[in-house]
Amino acid sequence: MSELQFRRHRRLRRSAGIREMVRETVLSPSDLIYPVFVVEGSSIKREVASMPGVYQVSLDYLDEEMKELNSLNIPAVILFGVPNEKDEHGSEAYAHNGIVQQAVRQVKERQPDLTVIADTCLCQYTDHGHCGVIKNGEILNDPSLDLLVKTAVSQAEAGADVIAPSNMMDGFTTAIRKGLDEAGFEDVPIMSYAVKFSSAYYGPFRDAAHSAPSFGDRKTYQMDPANRTEALREATSDVEEGADFLIVKPALSYLDIVREVKNKTDYPVVAYNVSGEYSMIKAAAQNGWIDEKDVVMEKLLSMKRAGADLLITYFAKDVAKWLNE
Repeated sequence: MSELQFRRHRRLRRSAGIREMVRETVLSPSDLIYPVFVVEGSSIKREVASMPGVYQVSLDYLDEEMKELNSLNIPAVILFGVPNEKDEHGSEAYAHNGIVQQAVRQVKERQPDLTVIADTCLCQYTDHGHCGVIKNGEILNDPSLDLLVKTAVSQAEAGADVIAPSNMMDGFTTAIRKGLDEAGFEDVPIMSYAVKFSSAYYGPFRDAAHSAPSFGDRKTYQMDPANRTEALREATSDVEEGADFLIVKPALSYLDIVREVKNKTDYPVVAYNVSGEYSMIKAAAQNGWIDEKDVVMEKLLSMKRAGADLLITYFAKDVAKWLNE
């Protein structure tokens, strides 16, 4: 054996201390963004059946959620609204007293240091469940932009720190940037869902947000999972049109896209660890098939290693608790 020439890589794995010294990728609570579903009404804290540990909450429970995030040093929340009333144009999305607008004002009043990101879309608010205006069964692009701009401006007026448009209409970033600037919100950044695939991993989210389409699917505006270069075109367009952050959604099956977007744009990249990814791990853990903590930490580290700067994840509170231990 003494005559063999090889490198002893295991020297750097001999102890926990050495492994920590040479660890290349680090996860911290400051990387995390926690999604919250806010519903109308009072005294509501309703667990989402397909997402154990995730709740729809009314405004009177929202303070409790935000205080917990603050105590865990999680710096940001992304708010999704679930309205009681829906119509063909999703008017509650841009109503002055819409549920997200109320939630934004409440959080900023009581937890001013928490960064509030407003999801900007129409699907939860339309009676057809699509992210835009419908005519003869077709999702119209340009008329939808007008409603998305109105939604973004109303969220900024309510005090949202960041606008996160998730609709995947062509031109949504430039339209919203122009609308925000004209309304005096030049300093409000856009966290664009720049690369959003038409994914099978969204099912539990649609339960939580009551946003499943009533007909058809979203394949004419969300991306084909088979496409890589198209994703880079989408991300490049959003940079050119004024995005400040770029979201890749979903994350786990698209880590190659996360890395390529980061390499190509050098913009802050956000990986969205989506509901289906969350629910599969929860189900496996509840059956005793996996160690939940180890799997979650490995998964989120893979997203950061791929190039993500920030992580939107339903595991945020769990991860922060594990890290704070």
